[in-house]
Amino acid sequence: MMANETLRRLRHERRWTQAHAAQRVCEQVEADTGRNPELDANWISRLERGAITWPSSDYRAALCRVYEVRDEAQLGLHPRSTAESLAPRGHGTPLPSAAAADLDLDAALSARIARHAAVSNVNVTVLEQLDADVERLAHDFVSRPLALLVPEIRTLRREVFQLLEGRQHPGQTRHLYVVAGWLCGLAAHVSLDLGHQTSSATHSRTALQCADIADHQGMRAWARSFQSLAAYWTGDYQRAASLARSGYEAGTGPGTIRARLLSLEARALASRGDSQGALHALRRAHEARSVAGADELPGVFAFPEAKQWAYTGTTLLTTGSRDQIRQAITASNRAVELYQAGSDGERSPGDLNAAHLDLATAYLANGEVEAAGAELTPVLAVGQYTASITIRLRKLDAAIGSAPYRDSWPVVDLRERIREATTRPALASNPTEPR
Repeated sequence: MMANETLRRLRHERRWTQAHAAQRVCEQVEADTGRNPELDANWISRLERGAITWPSSDYRAALCRVYEVRDEAQLGLHPRSTAESLAPRGHGTPLPSAAAADLDLDAALSARIARHAAVSNVNVTVLEQLDADVERLAHDFVSRPLALLVPEIRTLRREVFQLLEGRQHPGQTRHLYVVAGWLCGLAAHVSLDLGHQTSSATHSRTALQCADIADHQGMRAWARSFQSLAAYWTGDYQRAASLARSGYEAGTGPGTIRARLLSLEARALASRGDSQGALHALRRAHEARSVAGADELPGVFAFPEAKQWAYTGTTLLTTGSRDQIRQAITASNRAVELYQAGSDGERSPGDLNAAHLDLATAYLANGEVEAAGAELTPVLAVGQYTASITIRLRKLDAAIGSAPYRDSWPVVDLRERIREATTRPALASNPTEPR
């Protein structure tokens, strides 16, 4: 225990007794707080002997006013634990009181940081549930009507953004950005499926931003693949190919996303008239499929083999040579077989219809009108179409109209059936759904 010589010196300079100093402190405390602490000479003595080194805040404030100093350090006061912990071992020379007080404030700041860091508005269970919800929605997206999924996607996305506005550990924040990115990806697909290009572009840019913040390579690649898809369906084939290329050049991680990006590039290049580039990208897409690992998420975020064969068929058909048309028939047949073999929960009705239409178009280009009609039959029997099917039906009608056999009865019958389908009211509300 060390005596407080500073406090004793200040009292002697004023020629006060310990009792008088105690009375002055009591009067100041009462003036500041309205209560009389009834301090006596013994209390001042304990302060000066070092028995009390850090009285309560009211008493410290009163002592500063009584002795007319700026702060406690000028009174020689300090927290006992700080002074003891800072004393050099084996020397017994404590730090100056001002330094001890400063270090005590630093320690208090660290304690505040620790308390702040410990607070979180999420936990492991919340994050696990969010992951499960995203996985379920991604799976259901390919087979359930959008009308049943849109409200839940919107609600869940809003909840995640609200959580991000709160406070959580850095790792939890990154996890939330991953969830938010996938949900924005679903919202982007919904908007594009319903023909809202501007909204879809906003959602996809937000998904890309979330991927960058979370440093999630797979999500970043998927967002680029979606932007490529959207560009393709607006007819901007150059941009579609460029976006797909930038997606796999930046790295894709495990899963089938590289095969998806190369397939998108191949289809876009074929539509641009670059047959050689399209066939090269197509070969690389199938090579990527052969070494692909498992996808992180199912459904709309995965790239099933059936869809890759459908893209292959479309690409080969677009390149237009007789040999490639025959290969397109083989590829589209394979896509139809794989879609039909899938379970109801795994099968995408829109993708299956699109594969039938690609196959019908290939048969027609090969002069097999009856085979084309057979592929059209299950498509025309559907009561409600997605917009991508509408686009393909209209393109098929235009192709039939310019073909040498456009006046033959089977072709005339096909055109009448197609026109009846494309004028159904249900089609008007979904102008541009992509695949």
